[in-house]
This record gives sequence, structure tokens and C-alpha cells, in this order.
Amino acid sequence: MSLPAWDDVQPLALDTAPVPAYGTGSLADLLPTLVAHQGVDGFAPVIPELAPADRNCVFLIDGLGWEQLKAHPAEAPFMTSLLQSSRGGTGRPVTAGFPATTATSLASVGTGLPPGAHGLPGYAVRDPATGQLMNQLRWNPWTDPHAWQPYPTVFQRAHDAGVHTAQVSSPTFEHTPLTKVALSGGTFRGRASGEDRVDLAAKQLAAGDRSLVYTYYAEVDGKGHRFGIDSDAWRGQLMYVDRLVQRLAEQLPPRSALYVTADHGMIDIPFDDASRIDFDEDWELRAGVALLGGEGRARHVYAVPGAANDVLTVWREVLGEQFWVAGRDEAIAAGWFGPHIDQRVYDRIGDVVAAAHDDVAIIASEREPKESALVGMHGSMTPVEQLVPLLEVRS
Repeated sequence: MSLPAWDDVQPLALDTAPVPAYGTGSLADLLPTLVAHQGVDGFAPVIPELAPADRNCVFLIDGLGWEQLKAHPAEAPFMTSLLQSSRGGTGRPVTAGFPATTATSLASVGTGLPPGAHGLPGYAVRDPATGQLMNQLRWNPWTDPHAWQPYPTVFQRAHDAGVHTAQVSSPTFEHTPLTKVALSGGTFRGRASGEDRVDLAAKQLAAGDRSLVYTYYAEVDGKGHRFGIDSDAWRGQLMYVDRLVQRLAEQLPPRSALYVTADHGMIDIPFDDASRIDFDEDWELRAGVALLGGEGRARHVYAVPGAANDVLTVWREVLGEQFWVAGRDEAIAAGWFGPHIDQRVYDRIGDVVAAAHDDVAIIASEREPKESALVGMHGSMTPVEQLVPLLEVRS
């Protein structure tokens, strides 16, 4: 089968990309809405469907997208029963933000800001000060966290306003740079088991007349990456976390609202050459590229000096029917990273940004062997990755 000539390729129009609902219904809007209702100055209730509560708990399940939850009612009967409660009883999801990846989404949740402001616009992005790729999930190489993300978190501002604030998560996350820049403020309580976490979250919720509590579970995402969302291992984790959500819901103190959400969805990418385009074996895609950032379904591409336009042309011609391929300024103007971009963030964004439309990924088998071997992936703006639940239980 011959490939089409470049002149025959019709790249995806950038205005067809489903830009996240920043300012009205994205993860960045959740905590500002909750604390605005709790009387914390400087915030507005920007998700209008959410009603006030004195005590708010956010349970974030890593990797559990809206479409995956809807597709598995047998494995998640309790959360399925809450689907119509999502987004204040509208039965609708919210959007993660771009890229739909953990470091970016957790920063959006915790700061109440879109990626263009908080400055974690991808899994791995270029540090303009060093010219190196900076992995924002593993925080490697080391970078001063508060220089990289200088804004106070919503948790800190709520704590300063007298709201009892706590994060209940794995002890391994207590001192990580990502926690410092995204989720710090109030008290961190480390608990290893899911049951201990939700039990303590309920106690922390009851500890103040006004409370803001966050808890987190990672292994739905972990099993999805390793085995795929069509695996027994993934379904087993979904069954387990469904029981955790019910356990927490049954312990809510009076005047509480529990919100169950996620940082992104996930999609399984087939192991074939058509679905996994290997950057390390494709001379056309490599030409003029100094650094390959991002991840398989949401790439930041950094060109050698003077080559940005040529790289954009080639990437659009080679991939434009399967990816939304934009220059940096085009992606910013389209609102992919939010309504505005802080100056310190501008050069962290790739000269070219490629977001998957089809069930494909740009892997890098030599540079990124572990990431390239993942079954489940995420990052782009497709509904399966971008839409996340905002289930609600009130007491």
C-alpha cells in the first residue's frame, strides 16, 4: 500500500480540536469554585452547577476517564449510580486540560490555573534556562520548584483564610516537588492503603467547620499503562476503587460534598507500525529537531535554531491527517493551554505541538524505551482522554 503524496494530504484543521473548557468546566475551575463558596477571598464560583458546601472533599482517581467509567458499569456499580450527579446534577463531565497528563492536571487542580499560567504544560518540556528536557512528573533534572511554579496553591490560600485543609495520599508523595508546587498547603497525611486514606479523609473532613480535603488513588492509571484498559488487571483496580468511593461516601460528616474526579482518561494503542510511529526510526520527523518532549499522544517538538518552520511543515505533512499539528503561537492562539500564557512558560511549549486525533502515538523506542512500551496512553484532546467525571455525593 503506497502512502499518499504530500500534496494530497489534508491536515486536520486546528479549529476542529476540542479545546478544554477553561474558565467554565475544567479541572482548573474545581477548587476555585469550592473555596469561593466557602468564603475564601479572590475566587469565583466558575463552575456554576456546583452548589455550596461547608466541607468539600475531592477524591482524584488517576486515569479514570468519563468514557472508561461509562463503559464499565459492572465493575463500578457505585460510581455508575452517581453518573447523573456529575457536574452538579447535569450528568455531564468536565475537561482535564491540555495536555491530559498527570503532572499538568494535578497542577491545574491544585493551583486553580490552566497550564499556560501554572507552567507545567506537559509530561516533559524544555527548560529555557538550560536547554534540557525537564520531566515534570519525576522532576528530573532538579529545578527549583517555586521558581518553576511560583503561584500559591488553592489549598494554601484556603488554609490562610481559616479553612481546615488536608491532603491524604501515599506517604511517598509527601515531599515530592510536584506536591510542593501543586498540592501543598494545610496538612499532608500519608497513608499507604486505600482504605486508610479514605477513612482518614473522612476524619479530616469532619475536623473543621469549613474543610477542604484532597485524596488520591494511582493504580487505575498504573494498571492501564502497563496492561491496558481492556485488561483484567485494570478492571480489578476499577472494582477496588469503586468500593473505596462508596466507603468514603458512607462516612461523610454533615454539610459535606464529595467530588470524585480524575486527571485524564486513557486509550490503548495497538502494537503495530501504523499505530506506533517511531520517531527514532523516522528520518523525516527527526530532521531539524533538537529535542522531543511531551509524550506519545501530546508531543512538544523543539527545533534547532532556524528550523522551526521547516519542522512544522514536515510534521504537518507527515502526520497532519492523524494529529492536530500546530506551531507554538498557533497552539497558544487556539487556547490549547488556556486563555493566556505567562511569559516564563512561553518557551517551555514546543516550537511544534502535535496532539493525536486518531488511535496512534509517536513513540521513541531508543530515547524513551519504557514509555514506548506502555499499552495505555493519554495526553491529547480526544474525548476518551480529555473528559473526566465530577461525581457528587452530599450529606
